[in-house]
Amino acid sequence: MRNQIQVIAFDADDTLWVNEPYFQETEQAFCHLLGEYMPSDELSKELFKTEMSNLSLYGYGVKGFMLCMIETLSRISDGKASMAMVDKIMELGQTLLLQPVILLDGVEKVLKHLKKDFRLVVATKGDLLDQERKLKKSGLQNYFHHIEIMSDKQTGDYQKLIKHLDCRPENFLMLGNSVKSDILPVLELGGYAAHIPFHTTWAHEQVTDNLEHPNFMPLNTMTEIIRILQPNS
Repeated sequence: MRNQIQVIAFDADDTLWVNEPYFQETEQAFCHLLGEYMPSDELSKELFKTEMSNLSLYGYGVKGFMLCMIETLSRISDGKASMAMVDKIMELGQTLLLQPVILLDGVEKVLKHLKKDFRLVVATKGDLLDQERKLKKSGLQNYFHHIEIMSDKQTGDYQKLIKHLDCRPENFLMLGNSVKSDILPVLELGGYAAHIPFHTTWAHEQVTDNLEHPNFMPLNTMTEIIRILQPNS
């Protein structure tokens, strides 16, 4: 396997840096703000329902999340919520956009090692401006040969990326925290995929089935990939 892989792609959010905990903190603040209308667990379900219904329109990212919070407020208040509450939701979204970029353990060590022998790529989905901002703040840009900010991570999206990189699926490895978005589509194409668990995952990305595949590498930490791909390092 080591001799086949030429390109290694990294997911960004909750693989290179912290992301989902910020969304969860914002959701908790949103539920607290709307506490007069219904309990927090019900509000979370309503917000998730709104997100799913709008995913094909807004895609992934903070701005779509902000619009979904506003739409949820309008729906559960029967359109009677004040503009002051809308303003507070806008503030929550803007605060989310300005959260610090905190690298996860081992990220820079892994990139330094792998850059010697492989072409490294970022393959992430979300809002273009937000992901560009986070990448710039991360200080990791110089490790990567190419940055791909995708509207989604379906099999066809990976096909386009691999073609753009002038690479074959069997020479491509994807590392990420989401089995649904980072692992399954790449395995379907015949590529390699390594799952790096993060302590919390958005409900939309959760997969409960156990995965067995000859090209699948379950990792406990990102640094384990060095031992697998560079056993003499």
